[in-house]
Amino acid sequence: MSGLILVPTPVGNLKDITFRAVEILKTADLILAEDTRKTSILLKHYEIKNKLLPYHKFNEHKTTQNIIEKLKTGKTIALVTDAGTPGISDPGFFIVRESVKNNIKIETLPGATAFIPALINSGLPSERFCFEGFLPQKKGRQKRLDELKLEKRTMIFYESPYRLLKTLLQFAEIFGKNRKAAVSRELSKIHEENIRGTLDEIINHFKKQNIKGEIVIIVSGYDNKRKAE
Repeated sequence: MSGLILVPTPVGNLKDITFRAVEILKTADLILAEDTRKTSILLKHYEIKNKLLPYHKFNEHKTTQNIIEKLKTGKTIALVTDAGTPGISDPGFFIVRESVKNNIKIETLPGATAFIPALINSGLPSERFCFEGFLPQKKGRQKRLDELKLEKRTMIFYESPYRLLKTLLQFAEIFGKNRKAAVSRELSKIHEENIRGTLDEIINHFKKQNIKGEIVIIVSGYDNKRKAE
């Protein structure tokens, strides 16, 4: 076994990891971690004693070439992020692209990602959807939301707890306060919460809450048969 292996890690509950993922993390020559402190908690839980190297959006352009050189010598290097599958709103794309350019073997393990359980338990149509991840915080945000106003597929967004209410209010203004939606918080953890309803109903719920945890927002697509929102 050699090459770059992208290893999904649990989005919350540490038990949500595959046997194969644990095996690779134990045997890889090196583990690239978005935050070595968070990854160390997972490794300790599974008694994995392996070398960790920080790899995140602030250093990936500086460190990738050195990693590519290691891979060229036949090393096995595993990439993990803080939670979920690398490359999904997390570091991963850049090193995969450079590995492809250098004909390095790449393998991606199936595993956890937050938006799939959030989409399925939302009760909204899941046969066709678009994943938007984190919206731009400032530049380009309004333009992107305006473009999505008539999107017919179910839409999926990631958001921080600190910006959740602001984002929901923007959605209500642009998509209409009666647009169906769902918010999943702390998926797979003890305090998991799934709130469904109209955007207006969900806003009223979270106005009363001290919001914490990772957030996934699901918004139903535009339906021109529905009464004006």
